[in-house]
This record gives sequence, C-alpha cells and structure tokens, in this order.
Amino acid sequence: MVATEQARAPRPKGTPGALSLWMQRKANASTATKIRRKGGHMMGMDLLVLHTVGRRTGEPRENPLAWFDDGDGGRLVVASGGGSRHPGWYANLVAHPERAAVELHGSEPVPVTPHVLDDAERARVWSRIAAEAPTIDKHQRKSERQYPVVRLTPVQAGA
Repeated sequence: MVATEQARAPRPKGTPGALSLWMQRKANASTATKIRRKGGHMMGMDLLVLHTVGRRTGEPRENPLAWFDDGDGGRLVVASGGGSRHPGWYANLVAHPERAAVELHGSEPVPVTPHVLDDAERARVWSRIAAEAPTIDKHQRKSERQYPVVRLTPVQAGA
C-alpha cells in the first residue's frame, strides 16, 4: 500500500465517491444538453440549468434541477440528493451567490439572486412541492437532513 493511501481518511458514510461524482457530472452534462435541445420537461418535472462556480475551484458548474414556480416570477429548487450532506451545487451556490444564473430551454442564462428559505417559508411551499414531485417528498421523509429550498429570483437589469 502506498503511503498516501494509508494516510487517506475513509470517506464519510453517505457521501459520494470519485466514481459516483464522475458519473454524476457526465449525467448532468447530458441532461443539460437535452434541456437545451429538446426542452426543459422530463419525468413529469420542469427542469432548468443552474449555473454556479465551484466553491474551491472557481470553475463554472452546470446542474440540471427540477424547479417549481414561486408565484412571484422566481423559481424554487430543492437541495435534494447528496446523501447525508447537501449536494455540491448547493454548497457552490451558498459560497458564491453573486455568480448564480438560471438557464431555461431556448434562453441564455439569466443572473439570479438565491435566497435559502427559512423554516416558516419552507413549510409554506413544501406541500405544493410534495404534491408536484412526490419522489422528492418521499426521499425527504427518509433523509436525516432537511432539504433546503432555495428561491431563485431574476436580477433586475440595472440593479
């Protein structure tokens, strides 16, 4: 065994390994391409491409996500997945909120202001999210962590 392998700490339970992350990036790229070419509706959900930058690398990242209308011109996204911790896109979004943008089918990315909903705001929208996406609700009920809900509001020109 190489010394660096001996010093490597075991991966925490519930966190993705290198192969899983690689597969996820490939799947994300493929899905983002499908959204751009064929539209943003798959598996009964509306999808968008969230543009962020890596919190450590500063490299651009794209994640296809299901979204829900917030009724005020913004979109709600749920930080589901990621095992026992929040998904990477969420950590990137929180680290660099000023670099976030949303891309819908047929449009260029639009800068957005992300707002993580507090418990009361989240409770108000969760029943609608659960009704529109029962799978997300099912996974939330099985998870030990509460999935954050983020409102993405388009940045007004000149603001």
